[in-house]
Amino acid sequence: MDHVRYVAELGLAARTASRAMARASTQVKNAALLASADAIEADRPALLSANRLDVQRARERALEPALVDRLMLDDARIDAMIEGVRQVAALPDPVGTVTDLAYRPSGIRVGRMRVPLGVVGIIYESRPNVTADAAALCIKSGNAVILRGGSEAIESNRVIARCLAQGLARAGLPGTAAQLVMHTDREIVSALVSAPEAVDVIVPRGGKGLIERVSRDARVPVIKHLDGVCHVYIDATADADHALAIAFNAKTQRYGTCNTMETLLVDEAVASELLPRIASALSEAGVELRGCPRTRALAPQVVAATEEDWYAEYLAPILAVRVVDGMDAAMDHIARYGSQHTDAIVTQHHGRAMRFLREVDSSSVMVNASTRFADGFEYGLGAEIGISTDKFHARGPVGLEGLTSQKWVVLGEGHVRG
Repeated sequence: MDHVRYVAELGLAARTASRAMARASTQVKNAALLASADAIEADRPALLSANRLDVQRARERALEPALVDRLMLDDARIDAMIEGVRQVAALPDPVGTVTDLAYRPSGIRVGRMRVPLGVVGIIYESRPNVTADAAALCIKSGNAVILRGGSEAIESNRVIARCLAQGLARAGLPGTAAQLVMHTDREIVSALVSAPEAVDVIVPRGGKGLIERVSRDARVPVIKHLDGVCHVYIDATADADHALAIAFNAKTQRYGTCNTMETLLVDEAVASELLPRIASALSEAGVELRGCPRTRALAPQVVAATEEDWYAEYLAPILAVRVVDGMDAAMDHIARYGSQHTDAIVTQHHGRAMRFLREVDSSSVMVNASTRFADGFEYGLGAEIGISTDKFHARGPVGLEGLTSQKWVVLGEGHVRG
């Protein structure tokens, strides 16, 4: 097939639909989302049947059990999908909000208005719920969306996309505001990310390989993060109980997430007191510890860390541990080895906390809190389309506001410039 032509056709339909979405009222967009949720509920038997086919094919292809689990839908996961769409409908609508409106000496009033980005391309793997989640966020923020899911979930995604189109149509909006790429060819991805006339921004959600490929080939802006090499630094003034609880939670609450701690840094002044306790708790939880020589001297169960361990995003029950000579050494380590995702300090010293917040250059920086809080829902965004470690447009968890831009607006009463 002609992949470039196919993407161009999708893009033209999305561009046309995006104009209708941009002018749609909050009430109409919410009606579309609620109708989409109802359609998924009504089509539950068809969705379960389609998902069984996807899962069967995945097992025949000998996909990893973790991938098969992410692919699988049951009634509880469908309930969560439906509830997620309804929750997005309940979120405040950022579109049309005017801020910073002020009079200028000339008499005109100048402000900034929130507007949709236009057409968003979402490229993702495995989880069929992303089809509903991502589309809901794009619809609520007044955008059209082109969804390219993984080939392993194509049957499930087709049912969900059909429900979304039904919901949009019931609200009087074009069904082409949420289009699924119906072909599973990998070349479609290259064509999509190379088509600025079709999409305004690409959001890749998946493994590092997918995100690297999209970032390398894209000719349109990409909202993404490559790695989540997250650090917790235990300062010399840290409360011991807080340090133990935060380090344990940041690593063990979930292993496979991008905001899980991958390196623990401990100030030399408190290492002999705290490291054995923390290492013991993590070891008992089944975490393999890889540390520097000073760490190993204090906790014999720790194996030697290599240089590669400081760069590693394990996404597994493995943790790198280093004893450092104070906060400057900790921040130097984070600057060298970190991925600008999420880093935390445990301290009772206000000045050091403020320095850490100012000087650590990551999308989320925390004081006395687990890195696992770096999440759109926990930040009050309601939902997120992903996390960005870039510095332009959106940074950190990207919610509805991150799917909009701003334009200047000027209000006058016949004003002319002298």
